[in-house]
Amino acid sequence: MNSHHVPPLAMGSQHIAGQPPVIRFHHSKILALFRAFDSALIVLLLSSALHFFGVEWTNLHTTFAISAVIIFGFFAETNEVYYLWRGDSMLKLSLQLFLAWFATALFLIFATFLAYPINHPGFFAIGCWLVATPLTVITMHIGRRLLLARLRAKPTEPRRVAIIGANDLGLRVLNSMQSMPWLGYKIMGFYDDRIANNDVDRRLVGQHIDVKGGLEQLYADAHDGKLDIVFITLPMRAELRMHSVIDRLADTTVSPYLIPDVFNFDLLHSRLTCLQGIPALSIYDSPLVDNGWAKRLEDLVLGSLMLLGLSIPMMLIALGVKITSKGPVFFKQTRYGLGGEPIKVWKFRSMSVCEDGPNVAQAKKSDPRVTPFGNFLRRTSLDELPQLFNVVSGSMSLVGPRPHAVAHNEYYRGQIKGYMLRHKVKPGITGLAQVNGFRGETETLDKMSGRIAYDLEYIRHWSLLLDIKILWQTIFKGFVGQQAY
Repeated sequence: MNSHHVPPLAMGSQHIAGQPPVIRFHHSKILALFRAFDSALIVLLLSSALHFFGVEWTNLHTTFAISAVIIFGFFAETNEVYYLWRGDSMLKLSLQLFLAWFATALFLIFATFLAYPINHPGFFAIGCWLVATPLTVITMHIGRRLLLARLRAKPTEPRRVAIIGANDLGLRVLNSMQSMPWLGYKIMGFYDDRIANNDVDRRLVGQHIDVKGGLEQLYADAHDGKLDIVFITLPMRAELRMHSVIDRLADTTVSPYLIPDVFNFDLLHSRLTCLQGIPALSIYDSPLVDNGWAKRLEDLVLGSLMLLGLSIPMMLIALGVKITSKGPVFFKQTRYGLGGEPIKVWKFRSMSVCEDGPNVAQAKKSDPRVTPFGNFLRRTSLDELPQLFNVVSGSMSLVGPRPHAVAHNEYYRGQIKGYMLRHKVKPGITGLAQVNGFRGETETLDKMSGRIAYDLEYIRHWSLLLDIKILWQTIFKGFVGQQAY
C-alpha cells in the first residue's frame, strides 16, 4: 500500500502541528519613520533656538532634549498619533499632536523656571522652542498626509474592490472607501444573491447600491482576474455562507477581508486587542482601562485647586447649615461607584432627615423634607461641593455619571437596558446629562432613560477635552436648573 505525502497547503483547514494560525496587525512603515523623525526634529529645533539666541549647548540642554523626546513620545502614544487609523481628519491629527506637546511643555516650563531667570537668553530660547516645535511637527505631519494623498489618488494600477453583502455594513464600508480616494481603491460594486427587500440586515436597494450579481458572478469575476480585493460584510449569523465564500475564493488570487458585523451591538468604548495573534474585541469596556491615570491626574489637580479656592465658601455654607436647622452639617449616603462598588458620597445636609437605606424617595417640588436653606443649596448645586473630598480621595471624579442612591439603582437596572454600564467609570459631580438638561428629579422613566443615554454617550466618547468642555458648560448650565428640588 502506497502512502502519499500531502503538502500542508493542500490540507484545507488543517495546519502544521504546534503552529496554530495567527493574525498580524498591519503596521505603517511611514508612521514608524515619522516617529523617529519627530524625535530628531525636537532635538534639532532646540539646537536651532539655542544657536539663534547665542546660548551654548550644555548637559542641561541634553537633559531637556531627552526629556522632551521621552515625554512627547509617551503622550503621542496615548493620543494614538502613530496609529494607522485611516480616515481620521487632519484637524483631529493636529489636535492630537498639539495635546501631546502641550502635556510635554507643562513639564518643561516648570523645569525652565528652575533652570533660568526670566531675563536670561536661555529662558527665551527654551520659550521659542516650546512654541515652534508643535507648529513645525503639525506642519510636517499635515504635509506628509497631503503628499501621500496626492500620490495615492492617482495610482498607476488601482486595486479593484468588491463588497459581498449589499447591507448597511457594506454601505458603510463603501462610504469609507469613497471618502479616502488616496487609498487607491477602485470600487467595482456589490455582490449579493439574497432577495432585495427593505430589511437592511439582508439587502439594501437604491440608486447608491450597485449590485453586479450574485456570488456565482463574484466567483467568475474573481477567477477571470477582474478583482483584487473582496470585503465580506455578511451578517455574523451567515457563518456557513462565509466559509463557503472564503473556500471558493481560495481558487483565485484575490485578497478577501472579513469584516465582522459587530456594529449590531451597542458598542461602549469598544477596543480591539490581540492575545498572541488572536484578535479580541471588547463590546462593553471602560475608557479608564487605558486612561485611568490621566483622569485621576485631572481629578487630583483640578479637585485640589477647587477645594483650595472654595474652602472659605464651603465653611460659610457649613455654618449656614448648622444655624438654620438641627442635625449634622454633612450627609453621607451610600451610592454605587466604579464597578458597582458601594461608596459613601458626601453632601451638605439639605433636608431635615438623613435617609440612606433600601427605600429612598427622590426629592420633589415643595418637598417638606427640604429645609429653607437646603432648598437654596439644592437649586444652586452648592450642596454637592463636599463631593470634592470624594474626588480627591478617589471614589468619585469631577466629571462622570451622577451617582444614584442604591435603591434607585436596583429599581432602574431592571427597567432600562444597559443601566449598569454607567458604572464603567467613576461617578461624577457633574456630567454630560446634567449640562444637557437632565439634572435633578427624574420622575418618569423617559427622563431617566434620557439621562442614562447621555451617561453612556459620555463613556463612549470620553476624552480629557470632553471633561474640560463639560466642566466649562457646568459653570453656565449645570448649577441652576428647574428640575433641582
